Amino acid sequence: MKFIVSRNELYKNLSAISGVLSTNNTMQILDNFLFTVKGSKLTATASDLDCTMSAEIELNNVEGEGSIAVPSKNLLETLKLVGESPIVFYTMEDGDSISLQFNVADGVYNDHCFPGAEYPDVTKQMTDCQNFDIEAPLLHKAISKTLFATSNDELRQNMMGVFCELNSENITFVATDAHKLVKFRSNAVHTPDPASFILPKKPLQQLKNVIAGTTDNIQVSYSKESNYIRFAFGNITLYSSLKEGNYPNYQVVIPKDNDKSFVVSRDSFLQSIRRVGIYANQSTYQIRVSLAADSASVTGEDIDYSKKAQESVVGTFTGDPIEIGFNAKFLREILENIDAPEIQLEMQQPNRAAIICPYGQTDEDDEYLLMLIMPVMLNN
Repeated sequence: MKFIVSRNELYKNLSAISGVLSTNNTMQILDNFLFTVKGSKLTATASDLDCTMSAEIELNNVEGEGSIAVPSKNLLETLKLVGESPIVFYTMEDGDSISLQFNVADGVYNDHCFPGAEYPDVTKQMTDCQNFDIEAPLLHKAISKTLFATSNDELRQNMMGVFCELNSENITFVATDAHKLVKFRSNAVHTPDPASFILPKKPLQQLKNVIAGTTDNIQVSYSKESNYIRFAFGNITLYSSLKEGNYPNYQVVIPKDNDKSFVVSRDSFLQSIRRVGIYANQSTYQIRVSLAADSASVTGEDIDYSKKAQESVVGTFTGDPIEIGFNAKFLREILENIDAPEIQLEMQQPNRAAIICPYGQTDEDDEYLLMLIMPVMLNN
């Protein structure tokens, strides 16, 4: 088997799919890319069994067809260190080694390879599929707004992903780790048949990286029967298993009767949280937010090290004065993931969840973002 491929095209696509590779594979062959040549196309595949990503690449001067597993680390490092040139890629007669020839470096590089037949069948047969399309910028936005709020608790596997809910009116993405919760809804995508599933973090991170800056239309197919999902766009296809189990009823934790509101510049509030958080206890990250009249007093203190910081942030407050505690790290993460110039902080009691959302949005908007943060007990 022999073919010629552009170095830049090969490196770009292998870099895109390489994030799927795991450092602790249980099968040695998964440390390799699977190269499958058919006609004038090369399909490069990377997998960790749960998540699989492949890219199709156009070839020149193809002789023969077949598949081999190529060591990923050596190939990527070699491609990184050579400039653009056609690469002559061929398998040796013994079938256990490959050879790469770069015109620009005038060099030949040989490496061991494995028969493609030894690579596990990673593209599951998906039955009884449902399909929908979503634009890449919208999916990138939904992932960016929710991924940071997913749980890392191995005992709560169903929360270690983003919950996706579809109906005839919209699509909703939800993530929570029990300390914070994010809900992002868009009316741009809807399906006649309601459905829901939990997307694992790793494939979402891969998608976020690959679709950044593109405007592709992404075709999504999912099967609850096979417990699998596929994303296809351009020359890239990503397969992933879905998280098993039921997602918590997130609606019940979102308060509906908050009677206190603070409208403030997102940037001013965020910068204040960042600075004051430096002086908070570094194990609890507890800060105190006192709201009254038209300002907020933000205080961070670590009694053990005699540290304390206090700032005032100007805003518009309505309701009775309130003093509430937050984890500065969680509050900072939430504010960093809101793009609006002004945010609205809604509360009721110091021991009840607070809502943070872009100021001025309504339920009727085509896109709706809501972030929730649980308060912390204040030390008097």
